[in-house]
Order: sequence, then structure tokens, then C-alpha cells
Amino acid sequence: MFNKLIRKPRAEKLSWKREQNYELSDTDGNTGISSFQASIELEQLPFLRDVAIVDHPALLHKKLNLCSIIFDFSDHRKNAKEKDMKKKTLLELLDYVSSGTADLSNTVLEDYFCMISANLFRSLPILNQHNVIPDTFDAEEDELCLAPSWEHLQYVYELLLQYLVLKDTDAKVAKKYIDHLFVLRLLDLFDSDDPRERDYLKTILHRIYGKFMVHRPFIRKAINNIFYHFIFETEKHNGIGELLEILGSIINGFALPLKEEHKLFLMRALIPLHKPKCLAVYHQQLSNCVVQFVEKDFKLADIVIQGLIKYWPATDSQKEVLFLGELEEVLEATHPIEFQKFMIPLFKKISHSLNSSHFQVSIHCIIRLNINIVIMTPRQVFFGRMFYYPLLDHNILIFCVKLTNRNTFSTSFNMSDVYSRYVTC
Repeated sequence: MFNKLIRKPRAEKLSWKREQNYELSDTDGNTGISSFQASIELEQLPFLRDVAIVDHPALLHKKLNLCSIIFDFSDHRKNAKEKDMKKKTLLELLDYVSSGTADLSNTVLEDYFCMISANLFRSLPILNQHNVIPDTFDAEEDELCLAPSWEHLQYVYELLLQYLVLKDTDAKVAKKYIDHLFVLRLLDLFDSDDPRERDYLKTILHRIYGKFMVHRPFIRKAINNIFYHFIFETEKHNGIGELLEILGSIINGFALPLKEEHKLFLMRALIPLHKPKCLAVYHQQLSNCVVQFVEKDFKLADIVIQGLIKYWPATDSQKEVLFLGELEEVLEATHPIEFQKFMIPLFKKISHSLNSSHFQVSIHCIIRLNINIVIMTPRQVFFGRMFYYPLLDHNILIFCVKLTNRNTFSTSFNMSDVYSRYVTC
């Protein structure tokens, strides 16, 4: 009786994805026709321009199958002739597709995306032994981790990008191949150590988001999940900056009034992204996203400022400087009415930064506050007298005594004089 109740799991339908009995994977996790089989004799194929248009589909099938072969790039001398043949074939296919006269029928598209998947979708090598990214990155001092197979990968990415930008590309037809699974596997590649690959992925995902409206909620949700995994579990991901750059363009296109889904994204993903130690790597893109939210809805300023105060660094001075810079941009977009909601905790936090033992934090706080004098209402002036000015005035005077830079010394007293006039009015 129980045996009848137990159902056998049904095989997953792969839609357009063909089962290939020759599929193997190399040491980098690449799938496709592997060069680790017995030595492969690649057939020298004629150029597409040299055959009749009627014979193009059959020849494209052979060329795309040839480009599905994955080679080992750990030894540049191995299969050098075959690697060069694949590279030339990829370049020929790229010229053919970008010409605008390519006939990409359903049969050809199936081979086309099988080739793209075989080359791109691979397990990424763990090059960092401790599996963490540095707090900061210096392009001059830190060595870039570049994919050895990039001489093939870059043309495969170009082929995918060219298909997306073609005017003749039908979104309804392409949706059969660029489905949710395809998008998820693209997002997995954002963790690549190679910045060139992440740059291509950023452009391609942005094109997919613009072309396939049906995928937009799914893409936003998938990016959210990457952020949650990064913030609360690993604090390791190479593509956070690129993903935030894409989101910056997406947020810019949000219609008003903002949906509750978008506000929750700000509160649950963007603001907690200030927590990781490696904030400096992606802070510029993150700050841009946060400020755009405040510019679209000034009522969100309270949520943002309270979030910054919550995650304000206690011991990391460089991170605190970043927070001060972002705070300046948010305050510029803040409505005076909203300012009252967070004025007291904000002033207390600023006064603490003014009294910081780290010179860089104090000087940035002085300069930024001198530039952005908040215009206070009578109610705000009353609270300023009680809570903010005594702390500010005391900390500025102490800080000025410590300074040796004459310009900074005068700036401090100028700011103190301006605030004195506001508070004693």
C-alpha cells in the first residue's frame, strides 16, 4: 500500500537544453565537449561567406559545436592549434551575428545558447584561500585575478551581448532560452575574480532587465538573495559593486509613489549593506542607490539616517569617513520637516565624530559640516541649544587646540562662529 503512495521523482524537463552524452567537465568546472578526452581532431570548416546561404544552418551547427569544446588553459602549450581554431571561429561567428543579416532560426538558436552555456556556466575557481575579500582594493598594489580562458570567454560574452542588442531579437522567442535558470546562472558568475568578466555580466544583465519585463521582479528578488547571503552569512562576494551599479539604474526608473516592495528593499538590503567590513569596495555604488531613494521620496530620509546611525562604525576610522560622506549627500536631499525626526541622535553622533582620536575622521567632520549648514526652524534651534551646541562647541575648541594646519584651524572657528549665530538667534 505504501509503495503505491511513493511517487518516483519525475525527470526535470530541460526544454531547449539538449542532453549530450559526451558532456564532461574540466578542472575549472566547465561543461561541454572536454579536451581531456582522447586527442580531438578538429575539422577545418569553410568560412560562412564562402558557402551558399542555404547551407548556412548546417555549417553554423558544426561551428557552434566546435566552439562548445572546452580547453585546459592551465598549460598554454596544450592544444594550442585547436585553441586558436576555436578563437578564430568565435570571431567569425561574432562578425556574422553583428552584421545584422544573420538568420538565427530556432534550430540555430538552440545550438547558439547550448554553446554559450557550455562556455560560460562553470564552477568558479577559489583563488582566495581564506575566501574573503579585502577591506579595500588598490589597483596599483593588488594583483588582479584574471581568468586564463578569457581569450575565448570574451568572445562568447560578446556573442550573447550582440544577440541581446539586435533589433530583430524577438523577446517572446528569446524567452525560451533566456529563462529564470539562465538568469540565475548568470548571477552566479558575478562572483568571478576577473573584473573584465563582471563588467560584461553587468552590461548583459542590464540588457536582459530592459528587454524582458517578465523577468524584472525575478531579477530583483535574486539580487536581494545574493545581498542577504553576503550580509548575514559569508561577507564574501566579488560582484556586489557591479550588482549595485545595475540597481542604481533600476532605482532611477522606479515610478512614483514608490511601491512597498522597493521600500522594503531599501530597509532590508541596502541599509544593512553598510555593515560588512569591506564596505569601501562598493560604497560609492551603495551611496548612489541610497541617495536616489531619498531624492524620490524625502520621507525615507529618517529611515536612512537611523540606519546609518545603527551601523555607524565604532573603531574603523576609514569606514567612518565613508559614512560622513554619505551623510552629507543624504542631508542635501532631506526635507526640513523630516530633519526634526532624527536631529537629536544625529547631532550626538556627529559630536562624537568631532571628538574622534583619529585626525582624518575629525577633519572630515569639520569640513563637511562647514559646507552643509542645516537651516533650522525655531523648534530645531531650541533642541540645538539643549543638545547639540554645547557638545559641538566644546569639541570644536578641543579639536582646534590639537590642530597644526592653519587652514583647518580657521575653518573650525569659522564653523563654530556660524553655528553660534544659528543657535543664539
